[in-house]
Amino acid sequence: QVQLVESGGGLVQPGGSLRLSCAASGSILSFDAMYWYRQAPAKQREWVVGLPRGGSTGYADSVKGRFTISSDNAKNMVYLQMNSLKPEDTAVYYCSVVLYGRRFWGQGTQVTVSS
Repeated sequence: QVQLVESGGGLVQPGGSLRLSCAASGSILSFDAMYWYRQAPAKQREWVVGLPRGGSTGYADSVKGRFTISSDNAKNMVYLQMNSLKPEDTAVYYCSVVLYGRRFWGQGTQVTVSS
């Protein structure tokens, strides 16, 4: 079982930045892949970025060039740096990992982009 806890969400003005954090209960080096997803009100959850172990990072077109995923292996943390935020980035953001073929999710953190 993997526990994931997101933090760092909040209210930010358009054009601003936020860094989301995801604390994992186990070693992130053991994960097959790490992801960030988001779900806006009345919309389906959508994939934002994926970082497979030994593979290339992939970003949704809507966030490419603005969002960056990173990790700190020593702290078992996964981050999502979000720059040039837009109102349409408003959503609950979820951290997700895959371990031995099983998917685990965090509880989510709210990001609101508004003036």
